[in-house]
Amino acid sequence: MKILNNILEAIGNTPLVKINKITKDIEADVYLKLETVNPGHSIKDRMALKMLEDAEKAGKLKPGGTIIECTSGNTGMGLAIAACVKGYKSIFTTNDKQSKEKFDLLRAMGSEVIVCPTNVEPDDEKSYYSVAKRLSEEVPNSFWFNQYDNLSNRQAHYESTGPEIWEQTNGEVTHIIVGVGTGGTISGTGKYIKEQNQNVQMIGIDTYGSVFKKYHETGEFDEKEIYPYITEGIGEDILPKNVDFEVIDHFEKVSDKDGALMARRIAKEEGILLGYSAGSAFAGLLQLKDKFKKGDKVVVIIHDHGSRYVGKIYNDDWMRERGFLDDDAKVKDILATKDFKNIITVDKTESLDKVLKVMKSNDISQIPVLDNGEPIGSISENKILNILLEDANGLKNKQVESAMESPFPVVSPNMSWKQALKHINESHSAVLCKDFTGSFHILTPYDLMQFV
Repeated sequence: MKILNNILEAIGNTPLVKINKITKDIEADVYLKLETVNPGHSIKDRMALKMLEDAEKAGKLKPGGTIIECTSGNTGMGLAIAACVKGYKSIFTTNDKQSKEKFDLLRAMGSEVIVCPTNVEPDDEKSYYSVAKRLSEEVPNSFWFNQYDNLSNRQAHYESTGPEIWEQTNGEVTHIIVGVGTGGTISGTGKYIKEQNQNVQMIGIDTYGSVFKKYHETGEFDEKEIYPYITEGIGEDILPKNVDFEVIDHFEKVSDKDGALMARRIAKEEGILLGYSAGSAFAGLLQLKDKFKKGDKVVVIIHDHGSRYVGKIYNDDWMRERGFLDDDAKVKDILATKDFKNIITVDKTESLDKVLKVMKSNDISQIPVLDNGEPIGSISENKILNILLEDANGLKNKQVESAMESPFPVVSPNMSWKQALKHINESHSAVLCKDFTGSFHILTPYDLMQFV
């Protein structure tokens, strides 16, 4: 039994896993480098520890000092773990587009987290780069790691990630696909791999709103390329020193929507819960599928774990609010989000006078009529009011059976919300759905449209 002296010794030596279902239309063999098994559940543990140890050796970080870093969350987590083990304080600046889970996890490790606005220029005093730099000047015995320009970042991958992939594929890797943020992973890994075989293709995944792809292809830093995007962990509005554009053969842009949907697909089809950038990397893989041939061995490097995004890409409401889920929504999804009380129904023998009181007290305008637990009709507020206008005392003497209209259509829980909505018309102001327990629920146009 091998016993580790501390959690930092568990960093690295991550498995290579073959992907089977999503890649069935690709002739090449596709593997993912599963960095989620690192202690901080991301690849950033590697470079965080390397940057810290190099800072210690250089005397830039002294005992009892404070780690300061601007981070989208994962580098912060790697540094926070190291800070716990080595006895440092830690302060992290991040931006407000990152998931709340990342902030909470950093705070759970004893770190201070300062959330800065996303949509500001990098040199703005409010940006998370600028705030981190200022703090490093103000806090005694502190060191700002600056993962974007700290070359220990890419050196970590030159020393570990690259050699691991080369060994795990027996030197047969032909393509490596990885999202590019700070650029450390693709540049360090790529430098090592190309020293072994210069023909291996290094493919960087970029996002719309980032400058990388155009700069790589034209040498022009085009500020018109910069605009807000949702994808976390990849893309930049600056050119970090860690990005070695000479090592990268191609950049492929992937949309926010495609990355999010692909991450969810990986979870459902492969049983692997991965982060947002992993979805982008796999979406980029499929966009480039015609470039891979039989015999190729493609490695997709995975940055982080899906637990970082439970409130975002793995949350149906979050996805739907951004228009990322379309006809995917089913009636059962609506039922799952509503706090349904027991449905109000009436018997055909009830007096209309009593039914009106039920409507008024519950603020509803239509009620299903059930007989032996099955719908046989419906009664609406308008129908009762019409009878009341004809005869003020008529409600006491009339039963539901004499005034009820046709029953509301019953829809399946698996029916799409759009199909369910088609059943609502002038004749039917609502639909019924029998859930998997056998209970009925009523859905109005308001319920359906509010959900969407």
